[in-house]
Amino acid sequence: MSIQSRIPVTLVTGFLGSGKTTLINAALRSPALAKTVVVVNEFGEVGLDHQLFASSSDSVVVLENGCLCCTVRSDLVGTLNSLYHARQAGEIAAFDNVVIETSGLAEPAPVLQAFLSEPTLDGLYRVASVLTLVDAVNWPGTSEAHEESVRQVALADRIRITKLDMVTGDRENGSSLIGLDLRRINPSAEIAEVDWSSVAVGELLTSAGFDTADPRADPRPWLNVQAFQETANDHDACGDHHNHHDHDHARHAHSHHLDRKGIENFVLTRESPLMREEVQFLLDGIAQNLGAGLLRVKGLVNIAEEPGRPAVIQGAQHLLHTMAWLDRWPDSDHRTRIVFITQGVPKNSLKDIIDLLDRVSSRTFKARARGRKAAEAARATIQTE
Repeated sequence: MSIQSRIPVTLVTGFLGSGKTTLINAALRSPALAKTVVVVNEFGEVGLDHQLFASSSDSVVVLENGCLCCTVRSDLVGTLNSLYHARQAGEIAAFDNVVIETSGLAEPAPVLQAFLSEPTLDGLYRVASVLTLVDAVNWPGTSEAHEESVRQVALADRIRITKLDMVTGDRENGSSLIGLDLRRINPSAEIAEVDWSSVAVGELLTSAGFDTADPRADPRPWLNVQAFQETANDHDACGDHHNHHDHDHARHAHSHHLDRKGIENFVLTRESPLMREEVQFLLDGIAQNLGAGLLRVKGLVNIAEEPGRPAVIQGAQHLLHTMAWLDRWPDSDHRTRIVFITQGVPKNSLKDIIDLLDRVSSRTFKARARGRKAAEAARATIQTE
């Protein structure tokens, strides 16, 4: 299969009770998912309506709208490989999308890593979107007690808030406070209240996302550097308690528990192009120094050896995917911009680590470049003598 035709995958995550099963059930009734495979842990957990069945086997249920539903038999990689080969052999209907429901206690990072590190999966599928559901009623307590829920938000591309209708008091203010929490953890994610309509659910779970193989793809919404910068400014302003109104005090108090979770983000920007070796050196150093505290990395990089073709990098935790290349820059801004979302690394330490590694890599590779030029000049002098 060519990289251009890899099948897009949407990962659905969220803590226990956030509404994943309700979303999956709504999806299975949506005509938009006619050519979609929905992978779940157990059919029983989803509570499939048997009236929807057209046919079934031990591992795959075919629904009346054409959607396929299957369970993870032993491991996800094996399940997805089997599905693809069954599709190619005509044993199951052709499908254009895959939706994977993760366990409520699971983090999406290992699943993301599987798609980044398994050559077989990487050749057949690509992660189009990580969708995280957040329970508005229980979010404050859940995020306080369970770090998994915070990391689910940190790794999301899209976040949908559920159960807002059950929030006591001012619903609009409650939504705003939860939104501030979520935005602080993950500034670039698309955050909205969930829409359970068939059309909305269908769109949510079959979105193509940002596809590096599409020459027309625009990486700017995916990277959304501006959101990180705005959130950083807002967070810095929170340090000045004397100038806050009562509502600002409430906002700060509401999100204070997130300080203890240690979620931080940082944007590395470079004006001049980087050599390919320099990028690898920098990213390897960051991964080694931050370790498991590095939750997500994504960026657009100006590589000196590839003028006019920006490189896209992305990773989950310490695992970084091989660089992909776009055919062109989306606008006149050709700066390197790399976003890091971390946990357990103090903001100042995070900035110091990345700045130090950036300076070391820059000096190291500039010195190497000077050495190569000097060697070439020496060789040229010898040849002319």
